Amino acid sequence: MPLKNSISASLKRLRFGARIDPVRDWLALLTVFAIAFAGIIVWNVRAFGTVAEGGSIGTPTAGTSAIAGQTSIENIRAVFKSRATEKAKYDTGVYHYADPSQ
Repeated sequence: MPLKNSISASLKRLRFGARIDPVRDWLALLTVFAIAFAGIIVWNVRAFGTVAEGGSIGTPTAGTSAIAGQTSIENIRAVFKSRATEKAKYDTGVYHYADPSQ
């Protein structure tokens, strides 16, 4: 029962007709924001220090990545070669497109 009484007393204080104290309200608001801002600054300084010393933020990766095989390298080269031939078609004028900016 005491919890119910304290909750109802808190709610009665927050209703519309309660005494308004702007100085107290602004001071509480600015205090909350100052604490949050200080926490953000501390977090960023800690993160910067960790990275500047060569560390990593969070949990480091467990394993190393697999080395690409010769077939995957050839596939990548084929993709880049086809892109280069498409770009050459635009550059040489084989493909025509309307430029709306002109």
